Amino acid sequence: MRREAKSGPRWLGTLLFVPLLLALAWLLTRPLLWLGVDPGSVRLLVSLGAFVLFLVCLPLRLRRVWGIAHPWRCLGLNAPFKRSVRALVQGLLEAALLLLGLSLALLALGQARVGDGLTLGQTVNAAALMGVGFAEELVFRGWLWGELQLRLNRVPAVAAQAVVFSVLHTRFDQGWAIPLGLLPGMFMLGLVLAGQRSRDDNLLAGAVGLHGGLVTGWFALQSGLLSLEPSIPAWLVGPNYNPVAALPDYNPVGGLLGWLGLVQLLGLRWRWLWGPGAKPRMKG
Repeated sequence: MRREAKSGPRWLGTLLFVPLLLALAWLLTRPLLWLGVDPGSVRLLVSLGAFVLFLVCLPLRLRRVWGIAHPWRCLGLNAPFKRSVRALVQGLLEAALLLLGLSLALLALGQARVGDGLTLGQTVNAAALMGVGFAEELVFRGWLWGELQLRLNRVPAVAAQAVVFSVLHTRFDQGWAIPLGLLPGMFMLGLVLAGQRSRDDNLLAGAVGLHGGLVTGWFALQSGLLSLEPSIPAWLVGPNYNPVAALPDYNPVGGLLGWLGLVQLLGLRWRWLWGPGAKPRMKG
């Protein structure tokens, strides 16, 4: 049964929580531009600063607005070490299997060949991208999903977090071909990651491993482990964000091969996604 409107977070607070943190981080980093710091570096600092503010403010919001005594436990982070490591490794293995299947399909279709490998810098960059998986899972499958479930029933909350995730990860500035492929792909990925957390009994580590493993692994594949053919069709492997760059920047979630992999993952998580275990515990 839906909770009374007077309990839990208000819609305005949910909508403004992250944008206000981004705005504050933006204001704090403006002086760096006056000092001549590269705008690209400043944009990165804005994102990092906003996430630090998010980490600081998140437990305060959960205690005050959600009525949670142990925020990190509620978010699926404060768990026994062995359980968390096991879930993280399982998520990483699933990401590796999905990318292996994608790579074998591209090789078999003649759309890729084995690359020359990674440089040390590329390896470090790939490993650092695991942080993207942690940050986005904490935001989307941690905070956002929890907020939505305090305002909506279980099924609408699952769908809503996937919709927000897909919209915020889709580029709308390069025509409609990219959104048509990415929106449904990212929506399925949002469902898969929510199902992962439910399957892991509220732990966030498995979703972090799956998400971070996909981002890290695909970056490594594009950077040197695979050499993709320049004529590879976008409908097969997804849109290329930088068609004129030396290294491509395809997003396989927007292509047919990515869709097929996500459908398989979604089928494996279906009963956890829509079943009784789909709702993360709001106790703590």
